[in-house]
Amino acid sequence: MQDVVLALLVKEPSHGYDLRRRLAAALGPLGETLNAGQIYVTLTRLEKAGLVVLERVDVPVRGSRRKVYGLTVAGQERVAAWMAEGAGPRADVTEFHLKLVAAAESGLADPLALVEARRRELMRSLAEAQRAVLAHDMDSRAGLLLEGIALRLQADLRWLEACERTWSARAPRGEGGGIG
Repeated sequence: MQDVVLALLVKEPSHGYDLRRRLAAALGPLGETLNAGQIYVTLTRLEKAGLVVLERVDVPVRGSRRKVYGLTVAGQERVAAWMAEGAGPRADVTEFHLKLVAAAESGLADPLALVEARRRELMRSLAEAQRAVLAHDMDSRAGLLLEGIALRLQADLRWLEACERTWSARAPRGEGGGIG
């Protein structure tokens, strides 16, 4: 969550309410369960870590105060490093989706390049799983587990194809894939 919040602050400083709205929009129905307090706790932790700084306090029409946060140099460096790192073998689909959205929003990475890098990771893992499947009796417990791993990887690869179609369709129109 911290890296996503940092990425959303790359283009411009923002307050917690706006960050929550943008994250909820990016997650669709899954975003409905996003706790607003989680954003504020995350911002507080990022501020303590020196990754964001309170830039100002706005007072909207209704009189409530909104703290507007911006990135520090350390925050910019961390989000750039996050964009550059691979997703890892056990990456969560929601987490990777947020990384794609954050990449498009921040302009720090091309979502299609992230999809391609993830595809390469999954293809390597799938090849390893398929070799292991061939080395075991498919009627064994281990064979069943290995088959499940291979099927999950295949499903993740199909999902990446859908990601690629969606992000490719956005690019020509100049939408940039931003949140909202």
